[in-house]
Amino acid sequence: MKILGMHRNSHVIEFDNSEEKLLLMSDLHWDNPKCDRRTLKNHLDKAKAMNAKVILNGDTFCLMQGKYDPRRNKNDIRPEHNKPNYIDAVILDAVEWFGPYKDTIIFAGYGNHETAIIKNLETDPLQRFADMFNFVHKPNMPLQVGGYGGWITLSMTLYKTTKTSAALYYFHGSGGGGPVTRGTIQHQRQMADTDGADMIWMGHVHELYTMYQSKKALHQARKVPIIKEVLHIRTSTYKEEHGDGFMGWHIERGAPPKPIGAVLLELNAVRKFHNQLSRDSQDKVAYIDINPIIWTDKTT
Repeated sequence: MKILGMHRNSHVIEFDNSEEKLLLMSDLHWDNPKCDRRTLKNHLDKAKAMNAKVILNGDTFCLMQGKYDPRRNKNDIRPEHNKPNYIDAVILDAVEWFGPYKDTIIFAGYGNHETAIIKNLETDPLQRFADMFNFVHKPNMPLQVGGYGGWITLSMTLYKTTKTSAALYYFHGSGGGGPVTRGTIQHQRQMADTDGADMIWMGHVHELYTMYQSKKALHQARKVPIIKEVLHIRTSTYKEEHGDGFMGWHIERGAPPKPIGAVLLELNAVRKFHNQLSRDSQDKVAYIDINPIIWTDKTT
């Protein structure tokens, strides 16, 4: 298995096998005291045990407790990070904590929490973390850093000779998720201006779901009409802010409880009848069959 950087926000993951697993996670907010590290560790351990690789889609860190950050709150900093070199303390601690997963976590993108540090403090916490992580742990495949949004092509080989792929478009997210729509409108917007994606993945609003949307298209090679199914993925968070609803920023703005969890993709390169050629096609084609499975804090 290897990752090829085709562009600063376009990468190709070449898998060795025709069956693989990929765990999609976002919004860990790992350094926040409200991060559910027990569930996070359980999910990472589970992924490691099944040899699933992990991709992070932004807000791996919270990083809101800096001296000049107007969002800082004494209740939202862990004691081990309450130091004059706050940013350094978080990064050094994270490098150690994530060490057991050096060959599990393979890719990380930016979220608004990381980009806020770049804008305000002129340092890149995610790249610093990745550089130190790779230097200290020397993983078999260095942790790659992507963008706030970008493309990941999943490439698999069938019968040792036939290559097939699926395109994942990731975008950390923007705005807020409404209490009724829960961010699904943003998926429709992404669908409208994103061409060529088999999957569209976002985080940011701390919701957890998958859904399919069909769209009409023209098969470029055979020039026949096809119905293409696009898988939409929204990964949640590992920060539990609601609690018993007593007090706090999350409560004061009237926000509901949010789910904890991630989405596991079971990837299988297959060759069989597939309706992407046409609803009544009798042609066998090679493609990646994708089965999304939601992991929550109840997943063991």
